[in-house]
Order: sequence, then structure tokens, then C-alpha cells
Amino acid sequence: MSNVLSESKQQQVVALGQLGWSLRRIQEATGVRRETASGYLKAAGIPVRAAGGRPRVWPPPNPATTPAVSTDPATRLPARTVSASACEPYRELIAAAVERGRNARVIWQQLVDEHGFPARYASVRRFVATLRPRDVEPRVVIRTEPGEEAQVDYGGNGPMVRDASGKYRRTRLFVLALGYSRKAVRLVVPRSSAPIWCELHERAFRRLGGTVGVIVLDNLKEGVLTPDIYDPALNPLYRDVLAHYGVVALPCRVGDPDRKGKVESGIAYTQQAVRGLRFESIADAQTYLDRWDERWADTRIHGTTKRQVAAMFAEERPALGPLPVEPFRYYRFGKRTVHLDGCVEVDAAYYSAPPGWIGRQVQVQWHDLTVRLLDPQTGALLREHLPAPRGWHRIADSDRPARTPRKTVALLAAAHAAGASIGALCDHIHQHDGAIAVRRILGVLALARQHGPAVVENAADTALELGVPTYRFLRRYLDRQPPLALTLRQVDPLIRQLTLYRDLIDRRTAPTGDLS
Repeated sequence: MSNVLSESKQQQVVALGQLGWSLRRIQEATGVRRETASGYLKAAGIPVRAAGGRPRVWPPPNPATTPAVSTDPATRLPARTVSASACEPYRELIAAAVERGRNARVIWQQLVDEHGFPARYASVRRFVATLRPRDVEPRVVIRTEPGEEAQVDYGGNGPMVRDASGKYRRTRLFVLALGYSRKAVRLVVPRSSAPIWCELHERAFRRLGGTVGVIVLDNLKEGVLTPDIYDPALNPLYRDVLAHYGVVALPCRVGDPDRKGKVESGIAYTQQAVRGLRFESIADAQTYLDRWDERWADTRIHGTTKRQVAAMFAEERPALGPLPVEPFRYYRFGKRTVHLDGCVEVDAAYYSAPPGWIGRQVQVQWHDLTVRLLDPQTGALLREHLPAPRGWHRIADSDRPARTPRKTVALLAAAHAAGASIGALCDHIHQHDGAIAVRRILGVLALARQHGPAVVENAADTALELGVPTYRFLRRYLDRQPPLALTLRQVDPLIRQLTLYRDLIDRRTAPTGDLS
């Protein structure tokens, strides 16, 4: 054993030999030649296993022929035990962390950051194994090409964050993990919904600087409405967001989380980093998680690939798809039944459907710019309208009857006869309110009879001037007007002479015998 190794290298070789590693594997991991490593293992009395063979038990070392190895327990660990572990001074801290469910990697990171722990991760891993032995189940590793696939999921046990009421609430943890490099985007949200689920995907794509070809997800309601391994029904909003980014969703089989084991392990790994921590706001939790991601998650050597995550992501990033120029325009959606007037109701406004859809359901998508009616079976666009104010109707010209009924024509003629402004207002109601316009025109004519044509004419003129030519505005406007003061003239055809009233009273009150 001609080469003399440093104390740290000696400890690494001895520790790997105790784990049963072959000389070839020790050489690949430490860079120490097999002959040199073999000599140190012989000196420590550790069986050496050649590549592909069984461990060989060396005879007890001969002090006359074997180079001296340090016997100081502080510098050499000939037989690794719990008492000789570098973790022994931190036993209580490590045991408390194990009770909280934290894994060895996170415990080692905490010891390095907060206590200046000098030993390596393997020391903590072995120490934790003595405190919490567990059985490891074999899992299938799914290999993907760069930019081919990403896996997404929610972790229900996110960090505790103080809300507006001052109480700490459990948050949700969103993780998107790339299949090739295992690079993950970790985001903290207070709650979940379909729009939030979609926005998290957009934020993850922007953080990565590109998109992937396939998203593998679980069958949660935010993404999948009806689980089916062959033909799943995706949430329409989620489907359209992924289509906007050129991504295809691939839901897993129900009860088969191993298909997305990379993100499952990523969530468990992330939960270990935030377990037991409390933050004052979502921003503080996200800042901590981003700093931890950059310091530890991206710089770690992944257990499966045996390579640094950041280095592999640098290889995968050029293979990611381009981001679209414009962000996705979010909309709300739902099912609506077409009423007898041929319209559906959306946010207290009414929009016409094609003829033949009365009593049937249609899919509706709406936002600030458009309201779209879709065929629920094929997804074909039936009608597209501009948003209308509350109580208004939007009726396409093709959905109106070919001829105006004679009764409606007569009502419009009566309205024009009552006044020009009344007629204009009734024409507008007939054009925009559809089948119920007849009742509202009747209501306008009833107001003209109740308040007088002149008063209603002035009110209709005001409604047209303000841009609210509706029956409801006309009625409220008239109800708020002060009543007119009525004055009687001294001479009027309707007022009879007082003597006539006197004679009538005398005849009614005179005795019966006086009547002639």
C-alpha cells in the first residue's frame, strides 16, 4: 500500500467497505485505486468483495508486515458504530426530526445550515437508519427523453401559513417535475380550484422557460372530470390551457400512482423541507422554498440518475417547447338549459341559441369579451355573443322569426301613437328582448294609461338619452317622480252649480209626506 490517503479518504474507503461495496465500485465513487483501497480494508479487517463475487474474509492483519493505521478513535472509525458516529452529539435533534417525519437528506441539510455539521450525508443516513428502520419496495424507473414528459400533482401537506384572520392554515403544495432531469417547480397556494390549477401550470412553464410534450397527472377534479384510462373527460378549461401551450394531458390509471412516481417522490422530498415550519404569508413560504430549491434540490446528486439535477436540466432546457406569444385568456364555463324564449341565462343576462334547442342543454363559456354557446356532444360553436348588461337579451338575427306577428305590429303602432319616444323605446325592446318583448311593450302602454302619455313620453325620452331603454328603468323612473298637484278651475264643464247639489240634498232628506 504505497499511497497514503488522507484521514477523510480513509474513512470513506472503510465506510464503503463496511457497506459491502466491491473494490471497483469504491474506486468509481472515491477515486482511490482498488489496490490502495484493498490494503486499507485488509488493515481494518473488513471483508472485500470483488466485482461480481462474494466477500472475501482476509486473515487477521500481521503487525510486522501491515502498514500502521491510525488507532485514534477521533480520526479513524475502524468499525462504524452509533457511538463512533459524527451524528452522536446531535442525537436528540435528529431523533426529534425523525419523529416529525423528516428524512435523512433534509436532516443533514438542517445540520449543515444551522450547526456547521462537518460530516457527509451518508453519516446521517446511516444514523437515521438505526433510529427508523424501514423496508424499501422496488419500483419501476420510467425513462424519458429531454423535453418529452413532465409529471404534476398536489401535495396536501404544504407549510403552515398565517391567513387574514391571524390563524395558521395548511396550504397546498404544487409540484411539476420534468421526467428527464427531475428538475421540479414547487409552488405554494392557499387553496385549489380549476383556474388556480391551470394558472399553476402556466407559472411552472414560465419558470422552466418552455413546455413539454406530455403532462402526466392524477385524476383530480381540477384536471379530469370523468376518469377513464382509454377516454378520460378532461376539465374543459384545463384542456384548453394545455392546448394553448401545445401540451397533451395523460391521466394515470385510477389507483396507480406509480406512473407518476417522479413527482410523487418530489412531493415527499419537498414536504420534508417544509414540515414543521410556519410562515407569515404565502410570499414568505414561496421565498423560502425557492431558496431551498436553489441551494439544495438543484445541486443534489439524484439517487436514480447519479447526476446533479441542475446539470441535467441544463441539457434538457434546449429541448423544451417554446412558450406562446400571448397568455391564455381564462373563461368560466358551465351547462345551461335553453328556455322557452330560445335563450340561456348567464350572469342575469340572456343569449339566444339556434332554433331547435329549446329544452336542451348547451355548454357555455364566457369572459369579459364574449359569451360562447357550444354543442355538448361535439364541442362545435353554436353562437357567439357580446356580453350584455343584467336583464338584457342578445339575440342573433338568424334566431329571430321571419315575420313579426300581427299582434306585435299592432302593439308597436299603439306605442308610436302614444308618443315618438315611447314608440322608439318599444322598438328597441322588441329588437333586443326577444319573446318576452311583447309583455314589456304591454307594460309600457299600461304606464302610459296610468301616468298619462305626456308624462311617460318625457320619461321615455330620458331613458333613450341615458342609454337605458328598458321597461324596468321606465317604471322605476316614474315611481320616483313626485305626484302632480291637481287644481280645479272656478268654471269647468265637469263642475255643476251648487244649487243643483242643494236641491238634490233637500229632496233626499225631506219627509215622505212632503213629496208631491
